[in-house]
Amino acid sequence: MSALLEIRDVSKTFGGVQAVTRLSLDVEPGAILSVIGPNGAGKTTLLNMISGFYHPDGGRIALEGEDITRVSPSHVARRGVARTFQNIALFKGMTVLDNLMLGRHVRMRSGVLASFVYWRLAQKEEVAHRKRVEDIIDFLRITHLRRVPTGALPYGLQKRVELGRALSLDPKILLLDEPMGGCNHEEKEDMARFILDVNEEWGATVILIEHDMGVVMDISDRVVVLDMGQKIAEGTPDEVRGDSDVIKAYLGESKAPGNGGVRG
Repeated sequence: MSALLEIRDVSKTFGGVQAVTRLSLDVEPGAILSVIGPNGAGKTTLLNMISGFYHPDGGRIALEGEDITRVSPSHVARRGVARTFQNIALFKGMTVLDNLMLGRHVRMRSGVLASFVYWRLAQKEEVAHRKRVEDIIDFLRITHLRRVPTGALPYGLQKRVELGRALSLDPKILLLDEPMGGCNHEEKEDMARFILDVNEEWGATVILIEHDMGVVMDISDRVVVLDMGQKIAEGTPDEVRGDSDVIKAYLGESKAPGNGGVRG
């Protein structure tokens, strides 16, 4: 099977600090791939390079065979890559519905400005996008919150809305940067099930950064471990769980990742 996303020898430096060093990685279609590692390991930098927010200093990134190493974030989004952020990046004064509609902008041929200025010309397209957004709202079980400003929602629900905004792009690849950070146990279980459903029912490939090792080991097909910008391990959850370099660099000498009991 050909890789959906190919990353070859990418590196990124910030002010003399090597954030990522000659990292290579293949992401298969339909996989859930988790990227783990200590703080500062280069995980978010990797997502930023895939999504076009950063350009690598060297190396190559290809999506379905197309070189996207140095293209803009909007081009990457149009090619089917959507992401969430470690720090929630919603428009807090806008409703849940409006945030998700804004997330559809790369799918709107007439563009966001035309949708507002030339309403009659864009109306048919707007109705179709509105239907898709309503389907996502139903999927995430937030129908009763659709008219609520996102800033008025509890943190866990804001995380869910941000996932919805990423889903509104109908992504081939979904980049999730700590989607469960700051959530309680119940919210984490809900988010894990949404991720599994998006992967299994919608066919989206998922690249996940997450610190909860129970969740990572439970829902991932493969796990990549970074330490100080370098890949130190890659494999199935069981393979990574028992890797001595992972235990030493990430979890300490005396313990290994556990199971979270989320899938099922």
